Amino acid sequence: MTSVHIAQNFREADEALQARGFTRWNFDLDRILALLELMGDPQRSFRAVHVTGTNGKTSTARMIEMLLRAHGLRTGRYTSPHLDSVTERVTIDGDPVSQERFTQLYNEIAPLAAMVDEQFEESLTYFEMTTALAFAGFADAPVDVAVVEVGLGGETDATNVLSAEVAVTTPIDMDHMQWLGDSLESIATMKAGIIHEGASLVTASQPRDAMIPLVERCHERGASLVAQGRVFDLVERDVAFGGQQLTITGPSKSTYEGIFLPLHGPFQAQNAAVALAATEVLLGAGEPKALDADVVGEAFSQMTSPGRLERVRTAPAVLLDAAHNPASIRALVEALSEEFSFRRLIVVFGAFADKDVSGMLELLEPVCDHIVLTESLSDRALPTATLERLAAEVFDEDRVTAAAHLPDAIEAAVTLAEEGEAAYGGAGVLVTGSVYTISEARKLLVRD
Repeated sequence: MTSVHIAQNFREADEALQARGFTRWNFDLDRILALLELMGDPQRSFRAVHVTGTNGKTSTARMIEMLLRAHGLRTGRYTSPHLDSVTERVTIDGDPVSQERFTQLYNEIAPLAAMVDEQFEESLTYFEMTTALAFAGFADAPVDVAVVEVGLGGETDATNVLSAEVAVTTPIDMDHMQWLGDSLESIATMKAGIIHEGASLVTASQPRDAMIPLVERCHERGASLVAQGRVFDLVERDVAFGGQQLTITGPSKSTYEGIFLPLHGPFQAQNAAVALAATEVLLGAGEPKALDADVVGEAFSQMTSPGRLERVRTAPAVLLDAAHNPASIRALVEALSEEFSFRRLIVVFGAFADKDVSGMLELLEPVCDHIVLTESLSDRALPTATLERLAAEVFDEDRVTAAAHLPDAIEAAVTLAEEGEAAYGGAGVLVTGSVYTISEARKLLVRD
């Protein structure tokens, strides 16, 4: 029998989870189902909205949860990865669980997890454990609805034990090809796996190759299809001070005008349209229900999305964005060009080795005056020396600086921006490339 370690504090619980392999993935549901059965199947005690896609999942999940809470429901939200603490992954009524509560939940699950580990050749992963912990917390609260973000893919993801009544797909693009397949169709097929019998699928606009598997899965499972551009849409979008002003038509055919969203970029406007559609569908129990426009407007006006074009410093301005693949970099560049008037932009860039780094650099080159290359502390980070070789194929030598440690990279970028501010005016710094780069940057730059 595997020994069971009872954590005396949050640090011990966090370390015990990390020891299971922070970046280790298993792609079958046997272990998580066995664990949840021992726990009494907490995932069956609440309604659920299940969110997948390539980009925008976390922001969309946050918006759905905010809208549901504004309409009087007690909510849980499970997203990943976290930026600062693992407690951010498990929120109840908008607030992360406390470290004490997280430790309690871990200690409740740990003995059962040890029993499951004995049954299988591979032990439960970090992600499987935090998923089970979240579901236990939601059941104990109890919550009315949980908004749950897929970890990776969909069909074989540990969260796909939910059989959620509303499935949501944000825009699908090429990413995680080593696990999900090397075509848009294969990636979309895996993500379509969260559509269950009799559910409703709310989907953002998709390329044809991604849309076909979603439609086919809906037909197979008798699920209703609620698609952007056919059933709901973003009707109008105007850049406004501190964010943007939106008009959205929901699946109920109600039009919500003058919505202020304090987030930047066309992609966040699309996320808002998808979130509103999903909320209408859930609150109408499958039949879209018109919502109170004032409640909707107030909820959106309170939205935050840490690490997504987040301004954390001024003079010079420092922005953090967790773009980590070409599709999200493309959206980032569009938002920068539209909403920020930097005359000189310094980019701090650190990415994972398994990403299309060359594609990301090529998209950044036209808007970047100087790039500072670095790496996060993650074991998946691309070494700075390798990043230099890739950048040399895209940037002129005099536009590239390398700093193996992120604090040094940020300091170098700020110095370059300050020099540019004196010479040109309107200089800024952007930190991007991976969620983990942003996580470490926030720890350096953001004070609670």
